[in-house]
Order: sequence, then C-alpha cells, then structure tokens
Amino acid sequence: MNRLYHVPLSPFCRKVRLVMAEKKIEVELIEERYWEEQPDFLRRNPAGKVPVLKINGLTLSESSAICEYLEETVPDPALMPRDPVTRAEVRRLVMWFDDKFHNEVTSKLLYERVNKKITGQGYPDSTNVKLGAKRIKFHIDYMGWLLDQRRWLAGDHLTLADFAAAAHFSSLDYIRDVDWNRNAQVKDWYAKIKSRPAFRSILADNVPGFPQPRQYSNLDF
Repeated sequence: MNRLYHVPLSPFCRKVRLVMAEKKIEVELIEERYWEEQPDFLRRNPAGKVPVLKINGLTLSESSAICEYLEETVPDPALMPRDPVTRAEVRRLVMWFDDKFHNEVTSKLLYERVNKKITGQGYPDSTNVKLGAKRIKFHIDYMGWLLDQRRWLAGDHLTLADFAAAAHFSSLDYIRDVDWNRNAQVKDWYAKIKSRPAFRSILADNVPGFPQPRQYSNLDF
C-alpha cells in the first residue's frame, strides 16, 4: 500500500493528495507530527518536512518532486500539458502559489491561526494576520484576471496549477479566511474544482480543535 505522511491542512500535502486522487492512485494517509522530529520520520526525510510519499519501493519528499513523479509514472489523466509554453506557465503558477502566495498569505493566516497552536508555539501575531488578510485580496484579483482570459488558471484544461492553488485556498477556506464574494470568477473556479471527485477526501478533513465550518464542504457555497 502506498503511504503518504502528511498534515491535513498543509497545502503541500493537499496538492499531492489531489493529484493522487485525480489519477486514482490509492494511498493510506498517515498524519505526521513532523515538528516533534521523530527519528523514524527524519530517516524518511532528513529535511523534517511533509509530505513524504512511500510508493513503488521509493520514499519521495517535496511536493513538486512528488507530483512530477506521479505525472511521469501515471500520465493519465494528464495534469501537465504537452505544449512547452503552457507547461512553463503551469510551472510558473505552481511556484506562484507554493512560493509567493505561501509566503504572503498562507504563512500569515494558516500558520499563525492553526500551526502555532498545534505545535505549541504560542499565539497568533496580529500583524502577520492583518498582512495576510490584505495580501490575499491581491492574489484573488490576479486569479480573477487570469480566469477572465482562460477556462482554468493556466489555460483551457485543468492542470497541476489549479490543484496547487486549490490546495492553498481549501486550507484557508477551512479557517474562514477567503472572501469568496470578492471575485465571482474565482468563486466559480473553486466551486468547479471543489465538486470534482478528487476533492472528496479534502472536504472530509476534520482537524481537532478547529471544527469544520459549515460552508467548507458545501458544494453550493
């Protein structure tokens, strides 16, 4: 059995989960308290980070490396286009969300509100929370601009870029930090991707101490 060592609200873990579900790859989810730096886990990934995937006799780490491995070994359905220009755009947007969006928004909202409590690092920094709440507006507006020209974020087809973005937004939606009324196109995009079978596991997540909000699993939000 394939095993994914993960944290439920981690957008990087969620990205891998979405890709595996879309490609219908069965996997056992194992929650990993990576911050405790257990020796067994550090042997799997000396970086001490999740996700870590055990598959086909391999132990893989880093979400981008894992997703590219899955794309190459299970090519159907394709989440990376064949056209090199569009492939470059997909990779650019994946990095946009996993780097820029993560640093400006996810780390300021999710990590402050949830991760600090779970890992025992104290209370949220209100300055960071306010900054994250401000910056997410810019990102939603940018996504709206992209979706005004395209069916999906990178073009006419669903790609890894959409799953990377949805992984971050679903984590933030769990803690009620997304204003879906700010841009109708972004809301429609999320409703479309949220209704895919691959999203069912994500919508079933429940984090102790952080009850799932009513709108989170509602497809008609």
